[in-house]
Amino acid sequence: PLGPMSVAARAPKHLLQRFISSAGTAVSLRASARAWTFPAGKRMMSTGKDGPDVSSVSSVGFRLSRSGRFSGETDPLMEQFNASFPYDKRMWRQDLQGSIAYAAALGRCGLLQKEEVESLQNGLRAVEKEWEAGKFEAKPGDEDIHTANERRLTEIVGSVGGKLHTGRSRNDQVATDVRMWLRDEITELIKHMKDLIATAVTRAEAEQDLLLPGYTHLQRAQPIRWSHWLLCYAWQWKRDVARLESVLSRVNMMPLGVGALSGHPFGIDRHLLAKDLHFDAIIQNSLDAVGDRDFIIEFLFSSSMIMVHFSRFAEDLILYSSTEFSFVSLADAYSTGSSLMPQKKNPDALELLRGKSGRVIGQTVGLLTTVKGTPSTYNKDLQEDKEPLFDAADTLKACSQIANGVLSTLTPNKEKMLAALDLPMLATDLSDHLVRKGVPFREAHHVAGAVVKLAEDRGCTLDKLSADDLRTTHPSFSDDAASSGPGGMWDYEAAVERRQTDGGTSRAAVGKQIAELKAVAEPERVRAASSERAQQEGVRTGARVTRVTTLGRDHGTRPELLVLRVVPRCQYRARKCSAPPES
Repeated sequence: PLGPMSVAARAPKHLLQRFISSAGTAVSLRASARAWTFPAGKRMMSTGKDGPDVSSVSSVGFRLSRSGRFSGETDPLMEQFNASFPYDKRMWRQDLQGSIAYAAALGRCGLLQKEEVESLQNGLRAVEKEWEAGKFEAKPGDEDIHTANERRLTEIVGSVGGKLHTGRSRNDQVATDVRMWLRDEITELIKHMKDLIATAVTRAEAEQDLLLPGYTHLQRAQPIRWSHWLLCYAWQWKRDVARLESVLSRVNMMPLGVGALSGHPFGIDRHLLAKDLHFDAIIQNSLDAVGDRDFIIEFLFSSSMIMVHFSRFAEDLILYSSTEFSFVSLADAYSTGSSLMPQKKNPDALELLRGKSGRVIGQTVGLLTTVKGTPSTYNKDLQEDKEPLFDAADTLKACSQIANGVLSTLTPNKEKMLAALDLPMLATDLSDHLVRKGVPFREAHHVAGAVVKLAEDRGCTLDKLSADDLRTTHPSFSDDAASSGPGGMWDYEAAVERRQTDGGTSRAAVGKQIAELKAVAEPERVRAASSERAQQEGVRTGARVTRVTTLGRDHGTRPELLVLRVVPRCQYRARKCSAPPES
């Protein structure tokens, strides 16, 4: 109904169908892992009289992770049990980007000739093109995305491919890949969440005239603006964005260059490597670098909080869209029918938002339980971090877009909302009237209850009681306490407008909320307005403002703060300084 807010143009095609199907956007990664099989009886290593044949690391079936220490074959079931390629292959791009930068770092410390660096980087880009074109061919022995990419690289460039892993372990490699992958995911998720906030704010600004009951304990309590209800969830989503941004600052720390656990033996420049890969800084302790999974657990917790907020949002709208309430009508695009009852219109999108919250919370608890028993540094248990991470990220990405679709296309029913308002909801306003006359609140509260009982005993509504009737319960009631006209005691709009304090449901208070939330949902527009105001202020005071920046964070950059001090006689002094990452 709101045109520009429709998600039809920007949402992936058939998003809802994928969201509600059993296949879903969050694919069953374990099922796909089980489906990864190797040819029966396939020898994963060839052995000769002198041990394993390592003459060609590009030969099909050679496992890069098995050194000359092993002479026996691996049980095919163990191969399948140990492999993570079926699900960690989604990090192919990050793995290749990390290797391209690592090759350059090896060249800088003299371990690779310039021609070797170029050969490796060109080969890695060729592998990248195969992935992009969907032509990358996995082979038995591709235990994970790292060995698969390196195996293919060596097939392309030859033996120089064996130099790429110098000083590097899959322990620091996988930790780097996951951080880079999650960095990209969080950045995209923040955008989806801000889009959702923008939808709520736009609706709130356009629909401030709508009033409906506010509820506590699912009982009618006091009248509120529909906009106030919308902004209630927008504020929750704002906190979610803040949590994601906070997590992002800890995700964007680089573990690469510490080897398996003790550090790099060839003096690689980790700080420059971190800059190449757009990390904020390096992780300072090598043991912590390979064993830390706090950042994943933090993301899962943040995801769980978002899903809890989505679940409560969905529960409200499920109730509001029911026949018993009928406050809103959901768009057909986000509803489904019944296989038996043709009249049904079920809020399946909302019910799945509510249901999938348990899924993400379960992933959080599961990984916490996995990590709690591991000793320091890397252990194979930590391979179990990816399936819950990927599943939660997929679920959250789908849910944020579905929530936006539902919110942007629903239709509020003004008449039904007004019909649900009843006069006992204004009993608190009666007690407020007495408080303004100097009556202690506890006494006023008791008197307001007596007025409600008086109306019940007489079988009439509260607005039918006269001022004299009210004064039988307390002499401080004035004539305007019985007014039912516009602006009077029994006018719902007036009751809402009496809540003028910041955070209240009056039009002015809601307007302030909208302005603050726009700064979250539309930061570029707000920054431009702030810059324009600063320039105007500079003209007014005689100072020249040359640059205004908002202190913020984008991964890969350090925020800059411009401090401007305006002094008399139109003199000015500007000082440019670096702000610490935690600012």
